[in-house]
Parts: sequence; C-alpha cells; structure tokens
Amino acid sequence: MQKHEELEDFVELSPGADVMVARHGWRAKCLQRLIRLDLPVPRTIALPCETVRAIASGQMPDTRAIAASFGPNFLVSVRSSPENPEWGGPGTVLNVGMNDLVQKDLIESHGREAADALYLRFVQNYATHVARLDPDMFHDDPGPDALSRALAAYEAEMDEPFPQDPARQMGEVLRSMARAWEGTTARLLRQAKGAPVDAVLGLVVQEMALGIGPGLSGSGTMQFVDSVTGGPRITGRFRGQSQGRKAAVETLYLTRDPRGASLEEASPEVFEDLKRYGNACRERLREEMQLEFAVEGGAVSIIDAVRVQRSSRAAVKIAVALAEDGVISREDALLRVEPRALSELLHYQVDPRAPRDRIARGIGASPGAATGKIVFTAAAAQASAARDEPCILVRRETVPEDIRGMHASVAVLTERGGMTSHAAVIARGLGLPCIVGCADIQINPRERVFRGPAGRIFREGEVITIDGTNGEVLVGAAEMLEPALDDGFRTLLHWADNVRDIGVRANADTPDDARTARMFEAEGIGLARTEHMFFDEDRLTVMREMIFADTANDRRVALERLLPMQRADFTALFDIMAGLPVCIRLFDPPLHEFLPHDREGMRELAEALDRPLSEVTRRVEALSEFNPMLGMRGVRLGVTVPEIYDMQARAIFEATVEASRRGAPVVPEVMIPLVSAAREVEIVKARIDAVASAVKMEMKAEFTYRLGVMVETPRAALRAGEIAEHAHFLSFGTNDLTQMTYGLSRDDAGRFMSTYVNQGVYAEDPFHILDVEGVGELLLIGAGRGRSSSPEITISVCGEHGGNPESIAFCRAAGFDYVSCSPFRVPVARLAAAHFALLAPKSRDGF
Repeated sequence: MQKHEELEDFVELSPGADVMVARHGWRAKCLQRLIRLDLPVPRTIALPCETVRAIASGQMPDTRAIAASFGPNFLVSVRSSPENPEWGGPGTVLNVGMNDLVQKDLIESHGREAADALYLRFVQNYATHVARLDPDMFHDDPGPDALSRALAAYEAEMDEPFPQDPARQMGEVLRSMARAWEGTTARLLRQAKGAPVDAVLGLVVQEMALGIGPGLSGSGTMQFVDSVTGGPRITGRFRGQSQGRKAAVETLYLTRDPRGASLEEASPEVFEDLKRYGNACRERLREEMQLEFAVEGGAVSIIDAVRVQRSSRAAVKIAVALAEDGVISREDALLRVEPRALSELLHYQVDPRAPRDRIARGIGASPGAATGKIVFTAAAAQASAARDEPCILVRRETVPEDIRGMHASVAVLTERGGMTSHAAVIARGLGLPCIVGCADIQINPRERVFRGPAGRIFREGEVITIDGTNGEVLVGAAEMLEPALDDGFRTLLHWADNVRDIGVRANADTPDDARTARMFEAEGIGLARTEHMFFDEDRLTVMREMIFADTANDRRVALERLLPMQRADFTALFDIMAGLPVCIRLFDPPLHEFLPHDREGMRELAEALDRPLSEVTRRVEALSEFNPMLGMRGVRLGVTVPEIYDMQARAIFEATVEASRRGAPVVPEVMIPLVSAAREVEIVKARIDAVASAVKMEMKAEFTYRLGVMVETPRAALRAGEIAEHAHFLSFGTNDLTQMTYGLSRDDAGRFMSTYVNQGVYAEDPFHILDVEGVGELLLIGAGRGRSSSPEITISVCGEHGGNPESIAFCRAAGFDYVSCSPFRVPVARLAAAHFALLAPKSRDGF
C-alpha cells in the first residue's frame, strides 16, 4: 500500500479495511458493507478524497501499484464516490485497461464480436470523456470496421496511437474525473443539491464483471419493493449479453411473466441468489436496496447497491414494514419519513410515471391533485357542482365572497397571491389542491378565458388538472394515484404520538372540517373562525340586514335570526369533537367584506332589503375603509357593536348545554381576536360573563368556559403580561402578527417575495416559515410575560405556521403547549413534533 503525505493513496476494500464515508465516500463504504455480508463483490480499490484532490492538482498516485492490485491484463471500472449520493459526480468509465492484448485474449475466450464491442465502447468513452474529443467522430453506426475507424480517428486527432498501457489509461481516467469534480459547473450543480462548498470526492476502481460468456450471462438491477407504492414487488431489468454480441442481447423479465421469458425461469438458482442477497442487505444494512449485478456463466457478481428511490407513500410503507419486522426501531422509522412528505399521502396525486402536458407553474399552496372543468366565478362553480361536474375555480385572487365557490370546486388556481393569501389559507383548510401566484397565466374574466405561455388559450368548460403538490397546471385529465391513508400511515402517526411532547390541534370552521380533524386525530380545535359560517346564502342576507340596521335594537332583531344557525354550528362542532377542546374565535373581519362591491350586486341587495339603491350605495361607501385589515374589525367590533359578540356568546353557551346533555361535557374556549389592550378584554369579558350567567339561569344548567386572546398585534405581544391577567390562554395568530410586524400584506407579498428571498433580504418567505428573529422574538416576549403574570396560562400558535415543521420546532423549544393548523396539515405536525422530540431536548425557558 502506497503512502502520500502520511495518508494512504488507496486501500483495497476488505471487511477490516479502514474505510470512512467522510474520506472514501458513500459508494466505497457501501461496497465494504456488501463485502462484510459475504456478497460476491469484485475486487475493489478505494481512493480517498485527499488522493483525488491531489490528482486534480497534478500530483498523481502510483497508478502502476493500483493496476498491479488487479493482476495482468485487467479490466476495471472507475466510479465516483462522494460523501452523499445526492451530490452526483462524474460519470462511470467502464473497461479501463482494454488494449490490443486484452482484446486478443477476449477473442479467444468470447469471440471477436464480443471483444470488438467491448474495445469500441471503451475507445468511444475514453476519447470523448477523457481526451475530450468531438463525440460526433466516435459515435457513427457500428459495423465490422467500426473499431478500426475509431482507433484511426483517435490517432488522427491526438497525433499518437490509442494508449495501450493500462496504468496510463487508469491515470488519465482518474485525472479526468478528479478535475471534472472541481469544475465550476459541477460545483454549482452539487451546491444546488445541498452540497457544501468544500464537498470532496472519493473514487472507486473495481474489477469488471463483464456479464458475457457461455451459459446465462448478462447484467441488470433488482429491487424488492415498488418505488411508488412501497409494497413488496420485485422490479428491475436483466439484459443478457449486455456488453457482448449485439445480436444476442435479450431483455428478460425478472419474475415469471406471460409476456415473455424471465430470469426466474431461465435460472432459478441465480434468481434465488439475488433474492437472498437482497434480503441480507435489508436485514443487515437495515434498508431496502437496489442491487446492480452481473452474471457470467451462471455466477453472480454484485457490482453495487443503492438505496431504493421511493415516493412519499413508499417511504412510509417501507419504514413501517422495516420496524414491524424488527429490522429498525420505531424511532428510526419515524425519523426516516420527512414530515412534509405526509401531505402527499392525504390527497390524490398525479402519477409520477404518467406523461404530463404542463400549461404553467405557480406556487403549490395546498397539496394534492384534481381534475375539473374551468370556471371563473363562485356562481359558476356552484352551478357546476349542482350538475355533479367537477370544476376548478380560476380567479385573479379570491375574496371572502368566493368561499362558496371554493366549497363547490375540486381545486383552486389564482394568478396572484402567496402561501398565506386568502386562497391558500382557505384551500388548505378545505383540503383542496391549490396553486397561487401563477404569473404564467393571464385571466380575462369577462371573456371567461385565461392565456398561458406561447399563446395557449383555455376557455371556461375546458378540462385541466391542478397539481398543488408541485405547482403545475396540466392540460386535460392526468392519471392519478389515490390517497394512501392505510394502516402503515396510521401506525406511523400513532408511534409519533407516543413520543411527541407538544399538542396538535386543527383549525376547523365547519362540521366537515371538524370531521377531517377527527379523522387525522387532532387533539381538538385550536381555531374555529365564525365569520366563515356567515357566507352561506341563507345567512348572508340576514347578516346584511344586521349591517344595515339603524339602531342596536334593530341589530339584535336581525341577530336573533342568526342565533339558531350559529347555535346549530357550534352544537355540531361540539358533538363531532366529543369532549375534545374547541376554541371558537369571535367575529373578526370588517363588515364591508359581507357587502357587494359592484353595481349589480348592490342592486340585488337593494331588492333583497327593500331599500333604495342610493341608500345601499351610500351605506356601502360609508363602511369602506382605506385599510380595512387595520380598521374596524376583531375586538373593535365587539366593543363598538357589542350585539354581535353577545349573540355569538349566547349561541356558544346554549350549544354547550345542549351538547353536554347528550354527550361528553363541553368546556368551550372563547377567543377574542385582534386585541391590543387589556381594557378591550375587560370590556368584552364583562359582557360574555353576563351572557353566560343569563344562559345558566334560563337553561337551568351549569357549565364553565375558558376565555382567551388571539395575540396578533405587536402591542398585544408586548403587553401580554397585563392581558394574561384576564385570560385563560394566549394563542398567537402568526398570520396577522407577521403581516403587522413586517408591514406586509400577505395577499400581495407574493408579487415580490421571491425577489426578496433570492437577493437575501429575507432568508425565507416569513408567511411560509416563521421569522424566528423578528416575529419569533415577539412570541417569546409575549409568552414569557404572559407566563410571568399567569403561570398556568396556556400558550399556543394557531396561524398557518402551526403546520410548518420549522415553526413547530421553535414553538416546542419555547415551551408552547400546542400548535393548531389546517386539518390536512395535522399529520405533518404530529410527525414533525415527534422528530423534534427525538432529536432535540425541550426547554421551558425558551432559547
């Protein structure tokens, strides 16, 4: 073994060789493990990263010593071996050592056609990838004299014959691969895949297993699970005589197949050997591996093994199967599944194996896929749903009035918006595939068309597919995979629940949302937005009557008509959640959101209310605000128009009594939105307490309730100590808190956010991943001051960040009690919380 600056130039792989992933790379270490399993791996030499770096700088190792390891007249392959297989590397060079002498031996043992084919292939690869000659000169049609033409072309271009010295060939190949790794393009490509700037490369030199010869010979790959489903299934390929006589090349199925011959039938012994080797890898390497193998005269050689590529649904099934078979622990199984990957299991997905015709790409704001006819209005969506025709709502951007259309649609596509725009938030809550910020399209709602790139036009009624997982809009109906909510999925999440130490609730506004939350085993509802209950057709008119009422008494009369509707809503939520906590946010949005904004809508409203159009127009204009999201909304309505909160509190408490009488006791949580001062809480609390007392007396029932505050203004976070004196819980609404802290509109930020992130202004979109330095600091201050004032107070997050793994890590480390997120993000949050419990200690003192 040679030495170079006190380090070995190379090492022959053996069970006891000193091989490390950080020095020799993943492939070298994997091959050593295969050798330790007594698998028939051809003789292999590993060059560590120090040697490869020296080669790139012009300091060559003793290539003759490396060549001598393989004996005379050898043929070897040279493969890259970076620390991480995801980083790629230079392509493999096969048949190094091929020359006139080796060709002569091969002619005697395998025939001229096979020998010439091997020689020609090496000359072509060497000329183009090592000598860097024009590929067109070496890839003409093969024929009887193809080899001689290739050798002549090489000599003409290089002014010397093709090199016959195997050690020289090996040296040139090693130099070429080492320098290719150091090239600028290669650096940029691997850094894009997450490799560090100083990522290093090892190289592996392995004796060739040619896969040619008498009897059954060839090469192929074999794996033992399906890459898409994760179920047991032998897949791969086998090509007989793959490097030899071209006429003899035959592709065999691996297992018995009515369509043709199979390896299992041609050689049961080889087939069983491969199955045994695959099982050994699974049990000893604790992973499902794909074997690369060659067969010569019925003898198997294992050339390489790599981790089976797998879809998200396959990753879950494989991890659970390995744990249930005792190959890995349950904790290891949990850590092998990326939390975000679970989103793909909850919905239909476009089959990755199917062809796709992409129209445009936007931001995948809600995962899953759906096919339907294009509609451009909520009314058209409802009409389509009434005809049982799946439709996709296409809008420039959605507004609260579009919620009915979103309920009637199977997917949503918007031209504008970001991850926390109205469309994105509502779609995630409904479990609808959604793409927002799709700047590739231009919508013309008047003509009811949208235009895509290259002038493609799509009209209302045409069929498209929305792939909300990767943000692609596709032509026509794509082939789909069904959701994978199977036993493996449920088992993995139950294991996660056993180790996580932070609660997970769901944001749920409707009975359907609540049922979804229960299906995904949320620990309660952390946010029920009551305003979404008012957009149904029968309620919207009554809501508008209340808004147009001239006196408090008139408002009460209108609200009394809404009271039984709200009571039924809350009773349904309590019944479905069966005693689990339900946190109900009192009315939050500005009143203008319930009014029409176009003249046609105002005319219809005037007819419904039997009022002059001029009066309706004046009232709509009077209620409009320059910045409604910072205007008369939330607790400000509760203080200035207290009748609304009175009605809602009564509906909550009457529903509490009714649900408790026929089921588990209910302790409702009532949350006041957009608080910025403790006095606001005092005022609202006094009225709610009065309503509670009245309901207890009228219904002759006892119940308790918990009053809390939604912390979504910076001032509320700063004054959380005072506010906590009047509250049982503080729930941080990080959507609005981020919006107010940054001074950004979450609906409009998508137009420029990518530019800001690309130029390093923000590390990430703060509406997508919690800004721990700014907004997170407010969360820590608010939680700390709240707990100092009231040590038993419950602290949570109920914004969209509640389902984001990075944000969950922050909340857990800060000692929050639970997070709440859209129902379809609950599985992601459960698994992410388990990951952090396994990987990091928890601190109640924050960071």
